[in-house]
Amino acid sequence: MKTEARLLLFLGTFFGLMMVVYWFWSHENAGSVMMFCGMLLCFLPGSYYYFWSRRMKPRAEDDPTPRRRQAPESSARFPGTSIWPFTLGMGAFFVVLALVFGIWLLVPGLGLVFWALIGGTAEGRRGGHH
Repeated sequence: MKTEARLLLFLGTFFGLMMVVYWFWSHENAGSVMMFCGMLLCFLPGSYYYFWSRRMKPRAEDDPTPRRRQAPESSARFPGTSIWPFTLGMGAFFVVLALVFGIWLLVPGLGLVFWALIGGTAEGRRGGHH
């Protein structure tokens, strides 16, 4: 978790410095506030990760010279390929398009979302394809 903490704290510092430079260069409030919020969005999880990285033992991912036997068994398992995340994304896309082009797009959008949720749940329960 130290790597993640350092990355987020570095990004927060970068956004903070850029916010100061941007404000003094442009004197524009909206962009400065957005960069301030971006800085906070980096510092919040970064400080949380840093807090916990000092209190927990190093993970197998944190070891600079890892060995295969150090990793737990569950770290090598990944979900199989599936069409359902794509179907869910297309359904969500149609739902958002309904806000722009008309309410009639909600019907196929919600249908795809419902179909993807049912299909993904059923596939997850029976194990899916590996």
